[in-house]
Amino acid sequence: MVERLWAPWRLEYLLAPKPEGCVFCLARDGEPETSKLVLRRYERCFVILNKYPYTNGHLMVVPNAHCDDLVGVDDETLLDMGRVSRRCLSALRACMRPEGFNLGYNLGSAAGAGIDEHLHFHIVPRWNGDTNFMAVLADTRVISEHLTATMQKLSLALEAQA
Repeated sequence: MVERLWAPWRLEYLLAPKPEGCVFCLARDGEPETSKLVLRRYERCFVILNKYPYTNGHLMVVPNAHCDDLVGVDDETLLDMGRVSRRCLSALRACMRPEGFNLGYNLGSAAGAGIDEHLHFHIVPRWNGDTNFMAVLADTRVISEHLTATMQKLSLALEAQA
């Protein structure tokens, strides 16, 4: 018997035209398609949902300045990113109740960066059992909530952190 995993929003992405340029700079500048997933903007960085999440609520904190390495970021931006990351953790805890988090940077494509031309910090909520047989046997992740629903919840939770 053949099993099916239904994810209709993936077809929209596959058929849509791809933007030219850095997707994070486009989101920062408010380009309509790319900026849809921006949760909140701050002085030196912004928060955006990952379009291809590992788990529900997977988001990224992105510096406004276009740079590809942590070494190129000024101290004020790093401090702002740290403060914003802390707010994101509180917001995720409040509205999604994860049991843990994976946090980090992937610097360069060899380190797993899907977008290596613009630095970004991942915040991935985790729950016991979220890496199940689908990921192990079928190389497939099951995301149980649509991005727009996650966006609404997290936007409200981040607003409460301000």
